[in-house]
Amino acid sequence: MKFRLAASALAIATLIAACGGASNTPTPSASANACFPVKGKCPSEATALSGAGATFPAVIYSKWIDEYNRLTGVQINYQSIGSGGGIKSISDKTVDFGASDGPMTDQQLADAKAPILHIPMVMGAVVPTYNVQGVTQQLKLTPDALSGIFLGTITKWNDPKITASNGGVAMPDQAVTTVHRSDGSGTTNIFTDYLSKVSADWKTKVGAGNSVNWPSGVGGKGNEGVAGSVKQTPNSIGYVELIYAIQNKLGYAQMQNASGKFVDASLDSVSKAAQGIALAPDLRVSITNSANADAYPISGFTWILAYQEMPDQAKALALTRYLWWSVTDGQAFTKDLGYAPLPTEVAGKAQEKIRSITSGGTPVLPKG
Repeated sequence: MKFRLAASALAIATLIAACGGASNTPTPSASANACFPVKGKCPSEATALSGAGATFPAVIYSKWIDEYNRLTGVQINYQSIGSGGGIKSISDKTVDFGASDGPMTDQQLADAKAPILHIPMVMGAVVPTYNVQGVTQQLKLTPDALSGIFLGTITKWNDPKITASNGGVAMPDQAVTTVHRSDGSGTTNIFTDYLSKVSADWKTKVGAGNSVNWPSGVGGKGNEGVAGSVKQTPNSIGYVELIYAIQNKLGYAQMQNASGKFVDASLDSVSKAAQGIALAPDLRVSITNSANADAYPISGFTWILAYQEMPDQAKALALTRYLWWSVTDGQAFTKDLGYAPLPTEVAGKAQEKIRSITSGGTPVLPKG
């Protein structure tokens, strides 16, 4: 009998230790001590999370979710419905986290039902992708040409503002069809933020945002919708995340940057766009039209939107573990999928934001 009682006591003590303490509802810090760094399953975390938002990072997020599930067993359901949908979902508290390529506005943050953090995850490029009959060479576009095309002031592919930077390319005397996102989109935010910086007319007449009133053109839902429309429409041009252009085998243009240099979208040129930037305390920042001579000008961060305070301790632990893994070990998967990893300084700031997530007023991550 004594042996059985001792064995039972040992089993109970082992179970208590695994759960982070003697309480049936361990504090976040107690649970976290046994679950960081992220090396495998955590017994006290939730086994499922839900998120929604940006299509821009959908490829890398899908990879991370699969790899993280293999490591921890946590099931993450992410719906790539566009940044506008991600902002609405997190603001309305219908998901555990949101995602956006364009930071929330001051008004959106004020209107949200709870304080929301911006945590940068990766960097990417938005490229002008085109389908011009008879043109097999990579086009070069100036800021004036690109803004003129989408403003509708440039209507033919053989317009002098296009041909001037494409010597030796026989541009057709054909009408230009523009394709834009029809849904609220952080990709649109990055693209229109860039156009607002390089064109006073665009800034005044259209402006920047997840959704704008387009002067002309046709809409497509998601990056894949725009890419599909461009591929099917002769003499069209749209804008998509770099990886979508590559996956759909669409041509995309070199862009003239702020230093007057024509630059191809690449991991290196996107990374250069973030060099030397001043990071705001809330990590909302624009890196379009960088002054760096080697930077690709239509570059941007993409953010996870997370609640500052998460009352559900199990979900708080699951989310902070996933976010921490994503901005550390998960960065190793970025380059193979066409994304630029976070610069060291930005990754450090992202980790600080993750450390600020609380449950019951207590930080979820352990100190150190």
